[in-house]
Order: sequence, then C-alpha cells, then structure tokens
Amino acid sequence: MAFFEMSYQSDALKMGVSVNVILPEGAKHGESYRTLYLLHGLSDDHTTWMRRTAIERYAGEHNIAVVMPGVGRSWYTDTATGANYLTFVAEELPNVCRGFFGGMSHRREDTWIAGLSMGGYGAIKAALTYPERFGGAASLSGTLDIADASRNRPMDEWRGIFGFDMKNQSELKGTRHDLFALAQKLYDEGGSLPHIYLWCGEQDRGHEYSERFSALLNELGVSHLYESSEGDHSWPYWDMHIQDALRYLSEQFS
Repeated sequence: MAFFEMSYQSDALKMGVSVNVILPEGAKHGESYRTLYLLHGLSDDHTTWMRRTAIERYAGEHNIAVVMPGVGRSWYTDTATGANYLTFVAEELPNVCRGFFGGMSHRREDTWIAGLSMGGYGAIKAALTYPERFGGAASLSGTLDIADASRNRPMDEWRGIFGFDMKNQSELKGTRHDLFALAQKLYDEGGSLPHIYLWCGEQDRGHEYSERFSALLNELGVSHLYESSEGDHSWPYWDMHIQDALRYLSEQFS
C-alpha cells in the first residue's frame, strides 16, 4: 500500500484542508479500485485512524483506497455559519481524489463511507443525503440520534453548527440533520438506500441510538447488519470492528 498526506484549498470550505490517503499498489493500467471515505470522531483529526488502528493493513487485505479527511468538530454538517463540511466530504472530496488518483472507481457500488462516533453520524448522514454517490456506509458507536445527543452539547457550539438553541430537542427532529427522518424520506420516495453496517458496544453510552436506528431499518426493509457486543467507546473496539465493516461491505458487492 502507498500512503499520501494531502493538503489543498477546498472550494466548499474556502480554506485549506488536510487529508490522509491510502492507495493500493500494483494496479494495472486502466484498472479501478474501491474507495472508503473514513471519518474521525469529535476529538480527533485526519491522522487518528492511521495512528490508532491498523487501517493500512486492513485496506491492503481488501485492496481498497482509504481517504481520511479532517473536519474539526463540524458534525459533518453544512453549518449555520456557512462552513459546508457535508458538501466537502460527500461531493467535493470524492471528485478531487478521483482527479488526483486516477484509479479510484466512479461507481456508486465501489464508493463507501464509514466513521466512528461523530464520524458514524457523518457517514450515515452523507450516505442518506447522497444515496446516488455511496453504495455502502458503516457506523461504529455512531451518535445516530442527533436530537437526543443535543442534551449534553455546548449551546454556543451547537447553535453555530445547526442554527438554533437546543433547549427543545424537537427542533432537530424531522430536519435534514435527523438520520431517522432522512432514512424514512428516502424510503418513501423510492430511493435506493445504501447497504449499512452498524456496530456499537454494549457498554457504550450511545448503544441505544444504534439499536433504534437498526429497528427503523428493519421496519423499512433496508439491507443492513447491526452487531452489538462487549465494548465501550474506545479505540480497541473500533480497530476490531472496522474490520467487520469492511468484510460486510465487501461481501455485499462481491
């Protein structure tokens, strides 16, 4: 595998961004490979997956590219202050990477997105907002119920991202930020939902979010796999279960 540290000026964010990229080596001319966009959590950055897991080895086992952007504490959202982080991750970044690295497939079924905690929310949000772009998505310990999660967030930070105070959780329900509403809307409109993998540890504070989101996907008949096992909100479990996510997604498109 080859590893690249990339910086460029983002049009969506109107500032410089940093992205780490893992690429398969030895692809023949004209061949293309799958790509996983891998998102970090709230307190992390674009380097954390490389520093805390063996993601390069796992990418090699599946012969895929992995793209790891940094987005700060943005919740992968086009924010109320005009910082378009969802647009950056889901629209701009795939186009930029395909331009720089010509072997990346343009096909939906070859384009996946995954993340942990805040990044789990971001991965599912991107896949449900842009279902024509992502064939598969995975959440590890994802903060999937953004309305409920708002109870414990700093008010000023939350207002800058989502545009309103969080004294009333119902303000987020049914909006473009609500994953439950996005899944229901896409289903009601007859859209093609991505294959989804969910994992959350039984000792994780957000365990209920994955339980309830899986229940909704079951109700809608959406192809997905939800797994829960011993584990809390920490890297040893994410290192373990990103391997399960990659196996599941590879099997769906084999």
